[in-house]
Amino acid sequence: MEMFLQLANDGLWLILVLSLLPLLASLVVGLVVSLFQALTQIQEQTLTFVPKIIATILVIMITAGWMMETLREFATRAFDLMLKVSVMR
Repeated sequence: MEMFLQLANDGLWLILVLSLLPLLASLVVGLVVSLFQALTQIQEQTLTFVPKIIATILVIMITAGWMMETLREFATRAFDLMLKVSVMR
């Protein structure tokens, strides 16, 4: 039972780490665009949307290999744990 709790905890941390980079990119781009809007007094709400999407997609494309490798390692550990538990019974 403790092994499954540790696996669930690791899974939640993995979700947090994998989503952190795209969210940070979106946050930084949104902050820069908002600062630009405040300085130029442009009050267009849709202006922040496209740069945020582009930044998020770029970060995902750049880190996709690392993300997939990390997910693969986690999935391998999860399946190995399931196999271990089924053999023990």
